[in-house]
Amino acid sequence: MDSAKVGRLIQSLRKEKNMTQRNLALLMNVSEQAISKWERGIGCPDISLLSRLSEILGVNIEKILAGELRPNDQDNGSMGRMKWYSCKGCGNVITSTGGINLSCCDRILEPLQANPVNEEHNITVEEVENDYYVTLKHEMSKEHYISFIAYVSIDRVLIIKLYPEQDADTRFPKQYGGTLYFHCSQHGLFHYDMGRSKRRKGQKGEKSITDH
Repeated sequence: MDSAKVGRLIQSLRKEKNMTQRNLALLMNVSEQAISKWERGIGCPDISLLSRLSEILGVNIEKILAGELRPNDQDNGSMGRMKWYSCKGCGNVITSTGGINLSCCDRILEPLQANPVNEEHNITVEEVENDYYVTLKHEMSKEHYISFIAYVSIDRVLIIKLYPEQDADTRFPKQYGGTLYFHCSQHGLFHYDMGRSKRRKGQKGEKSITDH
């Protein structure tokens, strides 16, 4: 561990939050001299203090120990780069259009890998007035259910959160193209190309499109 790098990072993050050394010392329950020594690279925070320091500065412990923050590439907000995260502990659903480090319920979250729909995880899309009516014939028990359905188009994301013992269906306003995503609590994330719906409708002359 490079004490000088760690110190520079602590100082930079402290100033970013408009805190003085005294402010940080009071929050950490240490002396101002201790903060000064850390920032000058004379010493490093004791391991027992790292969790509190991480909480105050808003940076993961491993980044503090590394002494540097590496920014991600510029996020241009491309929906084509959409990533999905779901916490197994509380069910939180999180999305990102760029690289990001996430944690929830003290667990590090990894992006979900989207699979194509299959026989066990099927989807039906019907055109109802100016909406798409989306339904899934799927178990909705507390142990096995669809946790969300989302519609991602060129410039927006619409997410419907679902819960056990309710129907796995919803309506989305019609948009141009896009992709439907849904998440099974046991089998992960699935995707369905809405362009495929249009093609199947054109071939069959139907308003209801179901994959088998």
